[in-house]
Amino acid sequence: MKHLARARTVGLALLVLMVVILSACSSNSNNKTNEAANTGNAQTSTDPAATDSGKKLPRVAFVYIGPPGDGGWTFEHDNGRKYMEEKLGIKADTVENVPESADAERVITELAQNHDIIFTTSFGYMDPTLNVAKKFPKVIFMHTAGYKTADNMGTYFGKNYEASYLSGIAAGKMTKSNVIGYVGAFPIPEVIYNINAFALGIQSVNPDAKVDVVWSNTWYDPTAERQAAISLLDKGADVLLAYQDSPATLQAAAERGALAGGNDSDMTRYAPDAYLTNPTWNWGPYYTKVVQSVIDGTWKSEQYSGDIVDGMVGLAPLGPSIPGDVKKLVEDAQAKILKGELNVFSGPITDASGASKLEAGQTMSLEQILEMNWFVKGVEGTIPQ
Repeated sequence: MKHLARARTVGLALLVLMVVILSACSSNSNNKTNEAANTGNAQTSTDPAATDSGKKLPRVAFVYIGPPGDGGWTFEHDNGRKYMEEKLGIKADTVENVPESADAERVITELAQNHDIIFTTSFGYMDPTLNVAKKFPKVIFMHTAGYKTADNMGTYFGKNYEASYLSGIAAGKMTKSNVIGYVGAFPIPEVIYNINAFALGIQSVNPDAKVDVVWSNTWYDPTAERQAAISLLDKGADVLLAYQDSPATLQAAAERGALAGGNDSDMTRYAPDAYLTNPTWNWGPYYTKVVQSVIDGTWKSEQYSGDIVDGMVGLAPLGPSIPGDVKKLVEDAQAKILKGELNVFSGPITDASGASKLEAGQTMSLEQILEMNWFVKGVEGTIPQ
């Protein structure tokens, strides 16, 4: 009888334990995070909830090129995700550190099996996103910075070159050596036209200054970015800008007593005394708008380009060491952009070889800007083909 009583006691204990475990699992499934994201493993959402009006909330996912802790590109996309979640009451899934390779298509495919809308947030995800979109016609895909679309795939980006131009005004006024360095990620149009806009901003206030470009061939590699920055400082650059995802260039400049700006986010906190300024992103309102259109059934494929006017693109506050007269120059130019009185790529514009690319009175179309594969006069460096 003792054995039977003990068996019943053990059985009851096991039953209680199973209930606790199942309850915990159920709770975890309703609050999933992507703890496995660093290995590229996609996490799936639970069944979609509904709004107060009875409309089904879509299951949303984001694919990131780096970690949200990069302080720049992914950090701002993740801020945009959080903004959207707060506004719409949606918990999105994220997968981070996904390389721009076959791994991207694998991760996007996994997500497409149990999500309604997927944001892929790096240029190199364009073809993988399109390939998966063709296989999952009922899923909506939104790709950052690309140019390929489908009935269920749109693109979105912004005219960050407007803020690069404004950063150039500050750089042109602050340099003493007239040697300004630029650490570029990859020689793609997105980076090239931002370098050119930066150079045009410099030339608007200091035609004697030159921009020296070094490629790091990485979006997020603080060590490589730091080395590239040091190579420019060694050439005599006293102001740097970087189209990268980390603050490594700014930190290297600070150690040498130079000024620098990063990209994507306000990076003042990394080196306040050495901070210049740089373009910033504000993705939250756009993410909210897109997801809301999916909820309302009004979404359609488009190629969206935001700007300073609509707030998707911004300029970080100029650093505390930038004098008031320089800040005033930048503010005045920004006001002209907001009023439509200043277009960054207006002629005359000459390329680095001296050939005319745009006559006086002409303005470059957005399509031409997005295909840019040449440097303006005053930029020193090569564009690998």
